[in-house]
Amino acid sequence: MSKIKTAIISVTDKSGIVGFAASLSRFGVKVLSTGGTANALRQGGIQVTDISEYTGFPEMMDGRVKTLHPKVHGGLLGLRDNPEHARMMEEHGITPIDMVVVNLYQFEKTVARAGVTLKEAIENIDIGGPSMLRSSAKNFKFVTVLVDPADYETVLKEMAASGGETRLETRFRLAKKVFRLTHEYDGAITRYLETASL
Repeated sequence: MSKIKTAIISVTDKSGIVGFAASLSRFGVKVLSTGGTANALRQGGIQVTDISEYTGFPEMMDGRVKTLHPKVHGGLLGLRDNPEHARMMEEHGITPIDMVVVNLYQFEKTVARAGVTLKEAIENIDIGGPSMLRSSAKNFKFVTVLVDPADYETVLKEMAASGGETRLETRFRLAKKVFRLTHEYDGAITRYLETASL
């Protein structure tokens, strides 16, 4: 595993995120971010590059399309030890993304509100977040993916002990956590839609 150089941070639950990002910056990690998370990090004194600046495409369609881009998913899914993947990444200007810190739109909290409309519920179905999480978790051999602030300290300790890397066993554990979360998230959406009406 090589040193973590680039991270995407895009979180709904912002607890502890400024401190975590500050620690990443001290390791020399470049932080890519979106919307409200980028604003919160900048207010905390963190240097951030907007995803739109990296991809060359603006956030669009009321925020529905932000991270669904080959420069994001190519950076997450590319196999660093595959010469053809490495060649294609270089050819298309795709930076390897070594860490993803994402938690999802709070769909269950939204639909628990009295009087919530189907339109409101639909707009709180996260698309980009689960997509990035699944891409990262699939490629856990190379990507550290965090969905829970409780894991921040463990990851920082490993990075401190290794000069900026994480252990494969940790990345595998975190990847399993991702698939459990996305399974539960899709289940909540399914249960809601089964009882919803147009």
